[in-house]
Amino acid sequence: MYAPERQQEILRLAREGGRVDVLSLAEEFQVTAETIRRDLKALDRAGLVRRVHGGAIPAGRLDFEPDLAERESTAADEKDRIARAAVAELPADGSVIVDAGTTTFRLAGALPLDCSLTVVTHALPVAARLADHPGIALHLVGGRVRHRTRAAVDAWALRAYGEIRADVLFLATNGFSAGGGLTTPDLAEAAVKRAAIAAARRVVLLADSSKGGQEHFARFGELSDVDVLITDGKLAPEDARAFEAAGTEVVYA
Repeated sequence: MYAPERQQEILRLAREGGRVDVLSLAEEFQVTAETIRRDLKALDRAGLVRRVHGGAIPAGRLDFEPDLAERESTAADEKDRIARAAVAELPADGSVIVDAGTTTFRLAGALPLDCSLTVVTHALPVAARLADHPGIALHLVGGRVRHRTRAAVDAWALRAYGEIRADVLFLATNGFSAGGGLTTPDLAEAAVKRAAIAAARRVVLLADSSKGGQEHFARFGELSDVDVLITDGKLAPEDARAFEAAGTEVVYA
């Protein structure tokens, strides 16, 4: 099958099913995952689909958001390495904000038992994981809880972040790109991420390489808002250059 024929079939599958994923397409068409990523990139440039975490959705569905269980199982090894590398960015006896996300959740599990920190989070899974940590003073930000991400949002959460100043924010994102900045599908969650960025002296973004080049409905920051990006070695060179041009240090886990 020639590339244009395969891309046409991928587009049909995306429109029928609402989304396609790279690994399933690679198996179905008996090609490499990298070939499928090139196909999706071509369809994205043509405005026919939008690349999302692990695959693509038809154009016009930028609000699509996989649930927590699906995101938890995607790029698991990369997320584990990123979380372990992020431990090096912890302040000594300082304060941190931990954003909602599957990689930040892994960071919560990687915190050393002998660390002494004040941790603020609006993510219920993160709070549950840290509740019994002996060295952490945990502050749980309240608000309306989004079922899809288990994150608190809206006025209570925004007000809480407006009242603190933390040393480091460990930030998550659904996508990042040179033109789109940092994006996520939900406006309420984007507002909380924006408030958390404003509440921190230093921002460390934990994002695996599949987030690169993706743009979602709600924009919450610029690449220049990030002091350090911790990612994996598969990050596209153009995505790394975009961060570096914005003054961000790129660390590969």
